[in-house]
Amino acid sequence: MVEMMLFHSALGQTDGFLAFADRLRDAGHIVHTPDLYGGRVYTDLEEGVAHADSVGFPEMSRRGAATAEGLPESLVYGGFSLGTGPAQLLAQTRPGALGALLLHGGNRPSDWGSPWPKSVPVVVHTMVDDPWIEMADIQALVDEAEDGELVTYPGSGHLFADPGVEDFNPSFAELMEVRVLEWLERRGATPAS
Repeated sequence: MVEMMLFHSALGQTDGFLAFADRLRDAGHIVHTPDLYGGRVYTDLEEGVAHADSVGFPEMSRRGAATAEGLPESLVYGGFSLGTGPAQLLAQTRPGALGALLLHGGNRPSDWGSPWPKSVPVVVHTMVDDPWIEMADIQALVDEAEDGELVTYPGSGHLFADPGVEDFNPSFAELMEVRVLEWLERRGATPAS
């Protein structure tokens, strides 16, 4: 079993996001899903990004960091798209991180003002031609980690694992979920039976 924080995308806590978290729970993991939007959910990615921009990324990061207070240090931090920001920040700067699970996003470690901690594994899942990400930034991140992995899928969709969006690809969403569970197991965090 692993305990983790999973941050939502710019769409907020969509049904697809919550269902993914529930499937990780069904596999035996403890999954915290902080709501950085205070209940707001969007169906249009541009509108969700506009909301995040209006709040400001420093405030989004502050909210994300605040949700970790009171939780154990030994956590995996994960996020979808916009949620990869707070997840990466916490994995990179909060002591005791077990890993970073970044779905549809990621930044260069230097964006957070410090190198990536060598002992913290990171995996990024994204489509090869996703227009919302900078592949060079993702590659820099996984190259800096001692245990870094970039998993790509053919295509140009962004939130391909969320059934409520146009980019949804059921085959790749299912494959990503299987790979995520395998990645958690490789961390030595086998779910309880």
